[in-house]
Amino acid sequence: MSKAELIKQILKIELEMFREVPSGGGSRCQEHPQAFLLVRGATFETWSEDTLRCYLRDLEEARAADRNLFTEKYARLDDLLPALSSSPLIEEILAIEVQWEKELREKYPHLLAEHSLDHFREYLRSELETYSDTTLLSYYTDLVEAVNRKESLAEKALATVFRKLGYCSLEHAERCMAESGAPGHSSCSG
Repeated sequence: MSKAELIKQILKIELEMFREVPSGGGSRCQEHPQAFLLVRGATFETWSEDTLRCYLRDLEEARAADRNLFTEKYARLDDLLPALSSSPLIEEILAIEVQWEKELREKYPHLLAEHSLDHFREYLRSELETYSDTTLLSYYTDLVEAVNRKESLAEKALATVFRKLGYCSLEHAERCMAESGAPGHSSCSG
């Protein structure tokens, strides 16, 4: 299966799970699935094929067991469930991802002003806890390889989102947001 096909399959299952999450009145993101698909797809474009295969397997196994990883993620975020994973890789991944997010917020304050860094950390932790140990290890390997290349996968994903929205670059998007006073990047990332 090609990388594009892996991403397509992942997004199909994720969107199904996401739409099934009880939202208590309707989530803004659930009402705009294209925004969800754009942001999630841009993120998955930065993942290796190995990591995508691992995560697709997680999703398929969860679905076969009648589990919804998005319901679990949001329940963890709301502290309604105990920790789903105690893998030490979660802290390693968080250290890298939070640093990238911090750098992006400093560089593009108008694009990423919606939530605090603490919210980002807890949101990401809740998602990472739904990944299998195999997926966590593969994803961590992707991140370490990117760090060694001095590359931010978070910046690559954000650049993809804004390119698909019609901006020439992140700098262009930042200038436009600053001039218009419009709110930053949508948080419809699932």
